[in-house]
Amino acid sequence: MARFTGKSVIVTGAGSGIGRAAAIAFAAEGARVVVADLTEGAEETAATIGPAARAIRIDAGREDDVLRMIALAEEAHGGLDIMFANAGISGGMANIFDTDVALMTEVLRVNLIGPFLAIKHAAPRIAARGGGAIILTASVAGLRSGAGSPAYSASKAGVINLAQVAAQQLSGSNVRANALLPGLTETGMTQVVFDHAREVGKLDRVGRLNPLRRGGSPEELARVALFLASDDASYVNGQAIVADGGLSSSHPVIRQEYGITAA
Repeated sequence: MARFTGKSVIVTGAGSGIGRAAAIAFAAEGARVVVADLTEGAEETAATIGPAARAIRIDAGREDDVLRMIALAEEAHGGLDIMFANAGISGGMANIFDTDVALMTEVLRVNLIGPFLAIKHAAPRIAARGGGAIILTASVAGLRSGAGSPAYSASKAGVINLAQVAAQQLSGSNVRANALLPGLTETGMTQVVFDHAREVGKLDRVGRLNPLRRGGSPEELARVALFLASDDASYVNGQAIVADGGLSSSHPVIRQEYGITAA
Protein backbone atom coordinates (compact mmCIF):
# COMPACT_ATOMS: atom_id res chain seq x y z
CA MET A 1 0.00 0.00 0.00
CA ALA A 2 1.10 3.58 -0.65
CA ARG A 3 -1.74 5.67 0.71
CA PHE A 4 0.56 8.54 1.70
CA THR A 5 2.83 8.93 -1.30
CA GLY A 6 3.82 12.59 -1.56
CA LYS A 7 2.20 13.46 1.78
CA SER A 8 3.93 15.48 4.48
CA VAL A 9 3.25 14.13 7.97
CA ILE A 10 4.17 15.19 11.50
CA VAL A 11 4.10 12.68 14.35
CA THR A 12 4.71 13.89 17.89
CA GLY A 13 5.78 11.51 20.63
CA ALA A 14 7.46 9.58 17.84
CA GLY A 15 10.49 8.55 19.86
CA SER A 16 8.81 5.37 21.08
CA GLY A 17 5.57 3.44 21.32
CA ILE A 18 2.59 4.30 19.16
CA GLY A 19 4.27 7.40 17.75
CA ARG A 20 7.33 5.51 16.57
CA ALA A 21 5.23 2.71 15.07
CA ALA A 22 3.06 5.27 13.27
CA ALA A 23 6.01 7.26 11.92
CA ILE A 24 7.58 4.11 10.52
CA ALA A 25 4.26 3.00 9.03
CA PHE A 26 3.59 6.39 7.41
CA ALA A 27 7.03 6.32 5.78
CA ALA A 28 6.53 2.75 4.61
CA GLU A 29 3.44 3.97 2.75
CA GLY A 30 5.26 6.78 0.99
CA ALA A 31 5.04 9.72 3.40
CA ARG A 32 7.77 12.15 4.30
CA VAL A 33 7.71 12.38 8.07
CA VAL A 34 8.80 14.88 10.68
CA VAL A 35 9.58 12.77 13.73
CA ALA A 36 9.12 14.88 16.87
CA ASP A 37 9.90 13.95 20.44
CA LEU A 38 11.36 15.43 23.60
CA THR A 39 14.01 12.71 23.76
CA GLU A 40 16.80 11.25 21.65
CA GLY A 41 14.23 8.73 20.47
CA ALA A 42 13.36 11.24 17.73
CA GLU A 43 16.73 10.70 16.08
CA GLU A 44 16.54 6.96 16.62
CA THR A 45 13.17 6.72 14.90
CA ALA A 46 14.31 8.94 12.04
CA ALA A 47 17.42 6.80 11.57
CA THR A 48 15.24 3.70 11.39
CA ILE A 49 13.13 5.31 8.67
CA GLY A 50 15.96 6.80 6.62
CA PRO A 51 15.92 9.74 4.18
CA ALA A 52 12.14 10.17 4.29
CA ALA A 53 12.32 11.36 7.90
CA ARG A 54 13.54 14.48 9.66
CA ALA A 55 13.95 14.49 13.44
CA ILE A 56 13.29 17.38 15.78
CA ARG A 57 13.33 17.64 19.56
CA ILE A 58 10.35 19.52 20.92
CA ASP A 59 8.14 19.93 23.96
CA ALA A 60 4.66 19.38 22.49
CA GLY A 61 3.13 21.72 25.07
CA ARG A 62 5.30 24.73 24.14
CA GLU A 63 3.98 26.96 21.38
CA ASP A 64 7.41 28.00 20.10
CA ASP A 65 8.40 24.35 19.74
CA VAL A 66 5.21 23.50 17.86
CA LEU A 67 5.85 26.38 15.47
CA ARG A 68 9.44 25.18 14.90
CA MET A 69 8.17 21.68 14.17
CA ILE A 70 5.64 22.86 11.61
CA ALA A 71 8.22 25.15 10.00
CA LEU A 72 10.51 22.13 9.56
CA ALA A 73 7.75 20.20 7.79
CA GLU A 74 7.18 23.12 5.45
CA GLU A 75 10.85 23.71 4.75
CA ALA A 76 11.85 20.07 4.37
CA HIS A 77 8.71 18.62 2.80
CA GLY A 78 6.99 21.57 1.14
CA GLY A 79 3.98 21.83 3.44
CA LEU A 80 1.84 19.75 5.76
CA ASP A 81 -0.95 17.28 5.07
CA ILE A 82 -1.32 15.21 8.25
CA MET A 83 -0.75 15.99 11.91
CA PHE A 84 -0.68 13.13 14.40
CA ALA A 85 -0.57 14.81 17.82
CA ASN A 86 0.38 11.78 19.84
CA ALA A 87 2.75 13.07 22.54
CA GLY A 88 1.65 12.67 26.14
CA ILE A 89 2.68 11.95 29.71
CA SER A 90 1.05 9.74 32.32
CA GLY A 91 1.17 11.83 35.48
CA GLY A 92 1.63 8.73 37.62
CA MET A 93 -1.20 7.00 39.45
CA ALA A 94 -1.88 9.31 42.40
CA ASN A 95 -5.47 9.80 43.50
CA ILE A 96 -7.19 13.19 43.52
CA PHE A 97 -6.18 13.93 47.08
CA ASP A 98 -2.50 13.16 46.51
CA THR A 99 -2.30 15.06 43.22
CA ASP A 100 -0.89 18.55 43.59
CA VAL A 101 -1.66 21.50 41.36
CA ALA A 102 1.79 21.46 39.78
CA LEU A 103 1.35 17.86 38.54
CA MET A 104 -2.18 18.53 37.30
CA THR A 105 -0.99 21.63 35.46
CA GLU A 106 1.92 19.84 33.79
CA VAL A 107 -0.19 16.92 32.60
CA LEU A 108 -2.81 19.27 31.16
CA ARG A 109 -0.08 21.38 29.54
CA VAL A 110 1.40 18.46 27.64
CA ASN A 111 -1.65 16.27 27.07
CA LEU A 112 -4.30 18.90 26.32
CA ILE A 113 -2.60 22.18 25.47
CA GLY A 114 -0.24 20.21 23.21
CA PRO A 115 -3.05 18.92 20.95
CA PHE A 116 -4.68 22.36 21.07
CA LEU A 117 -1.47 23.93 19.75
CA ALA A 118 -1.15 21.23 17.12
CA ILE A 119 -4.64 21.99 15.81
CA LYS A 120 -4.24 25.77 16.05
CA HIS A 121 -1.05 25.90 14.03
CA ALA A 122 -1.28 22.82 11.80
CA ALA A 123 -4.85 23.15 10.56
CA PRO A 124 -4.31 26.34 8.52
CA ARG A 125 -1.26 24.77 6.82
CA ILE A 126 -3.15 21.57 6.06
CA ALA A 127 -6.11 23.54 4.68
CA ALA A 128 -3.75 25.53 2.46
CA ARG A 129 -2.72 22.26 0.81
CA GLY A 130 -6.32 21.41 0.01
CA GLY A 131 -7.17 19.49 3.17
CA GLY A 132 -6.03 16.50 5.15
CA ALA A 133 -6.29 15.04 8.62
CA ILE A 134 -5.51 15.69 12.26
CA ILE A 135 -5.41 12.78 14.68
CA LEU A 136 -5.18 13.33 18.43
CA THR A 137 -4.19 10.55 20.80
CA ALA A 138 -6.67 10.44 23.66
CA SER A 139 -7.33 7.30 25.75
CA VAL A 140 -10.09 5.11 27.11
CA ALA A 141 -9.17 6.85 30.37
CA GLY A 142 -10.94 9.87 28.92
CA LEU A 143 -14.23 7.98 28.73
CA ARG A 144 -14.65 6.99 32.35
CA SER A 145 -12.79 6.21 35.56
CA GLY A 146 -10.54 3.21 35.98
CA ALA A 147 -7.87 3.54 33.29
CA GLY A 148 -5.59 6.31 34.54
CA SER A 149 -4.80 8.94 37.13
CA PRO A 150 -7.15 11.90 37.69
CA ALA A 151 -4.83 14.25 35.82
CA TYR A 152 -4.31 11.88 32.89
CA SER A 153 -7.97 10.95 32.65
CA ALA A 154 -9.15 14.55 32.74
CA SER A 155 -6.62 15.56 30.10
CA LYS A 156 -7.69 12.78 27.75
CA ALA A 157 -11.38 13.58 28.22
CA GLY A 158 -10.44 17.08 27.12
CA VAL A 159 -8.70 15.72 24.02
CA ILE A 160 -11.84 13.84 22.99
CA ASN A 161 -13.90 17.02 23.25
CA LEU A 162 -11.18 19.03 21.51
CA ALA A 163 -11.37 16.74 18.48
CA GLN A 164 -15.14 17.26 18.32
CA VAL A 165 -14.86 21.03 18.65
CA ALA A 166 -12.07 21.14 16.06
CA ALA A 167 -14.11 19.17 13.55
CA GLN A 168 -16.90 21.72 13.83
CA GLN A 169 -14.68 24.78 13.73
CA LEU A 170 -12.80 23.43 10.71
CA SER A 171 -16.05 23.13 8.77
CA GLY A 172 -15.50 23.86 5.09
CA SER A 173 -11.72 23.50 5.28
CA ASN A 174 -11.58 19.83 4.21
CA VAL A 175 -9.50 19.17 7.33
CA ARG A 176 -10.82 16.28 9.41
CA ALA A 177 -10.12 15.92 13.14
CA ASN A 178 -10.53 12.69 15.09
CA ALA A 179 -9.36 11.25 18.38
CA LEU A 180 -7.74 7.83 18.77
CA LEU A 181 -8.48 6.15 22.12
CA PRO A 182 -6.03 3.34 22.91
CA GLY A 183 -6.66 0.85 25.66
CA LEU A 184 -3.82 -0.92 27.46
CA THR A 185 -0.95 -0.86 24.97
CA GLU A 186 2.71 -1.77 25.42
CA THR A 187 4.41 1.63 25.28
CA GLY A 188 6.91 3.55 27.39
CA MET A 189 4.12 4.52 29.79
CA THR A 190 3.09 0.93 30.45
CA GLN A 191 6.40 -0.85 29.89
CA VAL A 192 6.93 -1.51 33.59
CA VAL A 193 3.62 -3.41 33.72
CA PHE A 194 4.46 -5.61 30.74
CA ASP A 195 8.06 -6.18 31.85
CA HIS A 196 7.02 -7.22 35.36
CA ALA A 197 4.40 -9.59 33.95
CA ARG A 198 7.05 -11.23 31.76
CA GLU A 199 9.45 -11.57 34.67
CA VAL A 200 6.92 -13.39 36.83
CA GLY A 201 5.48 -15.46 33.98
CA LYS A 202 2.08 -13.77 34.00
CA LEU A 203 2.04 -11.93 30.69
CA ASP A 204 -1.20 -13.74 29.84
CA ARG A 205 -2.91 -11.80 32.64
CA VAL A 206 -2.11 -8.38 31.17
CA GLY A 207 -5.24 -7.04 29.52
CA ARG A 208 -7.31 -9.97 30.71
CA LEU A 209 -10.28 -7.72 31.51
CA ASN A 210 -11.01 -7.05 27.84
CA PRO A 211 -12.72 -9.66 25.63
CA LEU A 212 -9.55 -10.24 23.59
CA ARG A 213 -7.76 -10.95 26.90
CA ARG A 214 -4.51 -9.24 25.97
CA GLY A 215 -2.84 -5.88 25.71
CA GLY A 216 -2.36 -4.09 22.42
CA SER A 217 0.80 -3.44 20.46
CA PRO A 218 1.96 -0.04 19.18
CA GLU A 219 1.70 -1.35 15.64
CA GLU A 220 -1.99 -2.21 16.11
CA LEU A 221 -2.74 1.31 17.30
CA ALA A 222 -0.61 2.83 14.55
CA ARG A 223 -2.73 1.06 11.95
CA VAL A 224 -5.83 2.75 13.34
CA ALA A 225 -4.09 6.13 13.26
CA LEU A 226 -3.09 5.59 9.64
CA PHE A 227 -6.66 4.65 8.76
CA LEU A 228 -7.92 7.90 10.29
CA ALA A 229 -5.24 9.85 8.41
CA SER A 230 -6.02 8.21 5.08
CA ASP A 231 -8.64 8.73 2.41
CA ASP A 232 -10.12 5.42 3.60
CA ALA A 233 -11.57 7.51 6.45
CA SER A 234 -12.63 10.42 4.23
CA TYR A 235 -16.09 10.60 5.86
CA VAL A 236 -14.93 10.04 9.45
CA ASN A 237 -14.77 13.34 11.29
CA GLY A 238 -15.14 14.53 14.88
CA GLN A 239 -15.12 11.00 16.26
CA ALA A 240 -13.55 9.22 19.21
CA ILE A 241 -12.29 5.93 17.79
CA VAL A 242 -11.65 3.35 20.51
CA ALA A 243 -9.08 0.57 20.09
CA ASP A 244 -9.06 -1.28 23.42
CA GLY A 245 -9.80 -4.94 22.73
CA GLY A 246 -13.42 -4.35 23.68
CA LEU A 247 -12.75 -3.21 27.25
CA SER A 248 -15.04 -0.18 27.12
CA SER A 249 -17.91 -2.08 25.51
CA SER A 250 -19.28 -3.16 28.89
CA HIS A 251 -19.93 -2.02 32.41
CA PRO A 252 -18.16 -4.14 35.06
CA VAL A 253 -19.71 -7.61 35.07
CA ILE A 254 -18.89 -11.18 35.96
CA ARG A 255 -18.19 -12.52 32.48
CA GLN A 256 -20.17 -15.54 31.38
CA GLU A 257 -18.44 -18.24 29.35
CA TYR A 258 -20.27 -19.66 26.34
CA GLY A 259 -17.93 -22.43 25.28
CA ILE A 260 -16.70 -20.62 22.17
CA THR A 261 -12.94 -20.76 21.73
CA ALA A 262 -10.46 -20.19 18.95
CA ALA A 263 -9.73 -23.15 16.73
